[in-house]
Amino acid sequence: MPECGARLLDWNLTLAGQRQRSVIQWPDNADWDNLAGVRGGNPILFPFASRSYHRGLEYHWADPDGKKRPMPRHGFAREGRFNIEAIDEEGFTARLQPTAEDAEAYPFRYAFRVRYRFEELALKVELLLRNEDERPIPWSAGHHFYFTLPWIEGSRRKDYELHMQAKKAVYFSPEGKLIGEKLQPGPINFGDPAIVDRIHFQLRHRQIEFGPLGGEERVFIRIGDGEPPAANNTVVTWTESEDSPFYCVEPWMGLPNAAEHGKGLHWVDPGQEGRFVTEVSLY
Repeated sequence: MPECGARLLDWNLTLAGQRQRSVIQWPDNADWDNLAGVRGGNPILFPFASRSYHRGLEYHWADPDGKKRPMPRHGFAREGRFNIEAIDEEGFTARLQPTAEDAEAYPFRYAFRVRYRFEELALKVELLLRNEDERPIPWSAGHHFYFTLPWIEGSRRKDYELHMQAKKAVYFSPEGKLIGEKLQPGPINFGDPAIVDRIHFQLRHRQIEFGPLGGEERVFIRIGDGEPPAANNTVVTWTESEDSPFYCVEPWMGLPNAAEHGKGLHWVDPGQEGRFVTEVSLY
């Protein structure tokens, strides 16, 4: 569905012995009239991930001139219309077509593009923000990958672990506060309820990986182009309920509410292009 939110719906593989493997899931009962609410695929979070606040007022932010503006949860791109600029068997590039409502929330002249490139066992997605304005533009975008988990028949969440070297973790309270959490060394178990909606940042390495405890069938996520990733690049772990067939592992450019506190807020100068690249791979 490149035109609808530039959204990747699912990713399935046929393995040895004709066994089917779902990497990114899409529900059979998806409401196509409410794509923003569908728990599946990879919603694009732009211009800001999570909830924005302005002086305690939820779903608002202050633009660079200090004017209070509305800002939906996770921004507006995941519900937006995109024009396809290029498409072939290896991927596509799509450009957001902002509405008048979007312009009220994000009052800049810009071109926001999403570019996917597909390989047999990997995908690469770039978020590209071209500043066509005469002043710097802020953004802190991200991804919301709905990974199928568990994916081995008969297994449970507690049979899977996440390897990620993050220095810090926080939770984002309903009041818009970042609440510190002490990280324990070693792998993170997906059966631990404490990791639901936990925000990990100050990553030591751009690569994180997760999969069964035995080490087979790993999924690798690589954030950015170099080591280490940007200081406040963030990985969020989230699921909806104990029996949801997915677990989201989400690379973001920064922490929630970045426009207010600045942690992970990025600026694109006039005539320049900002870039956030993420790779998901099975090797």
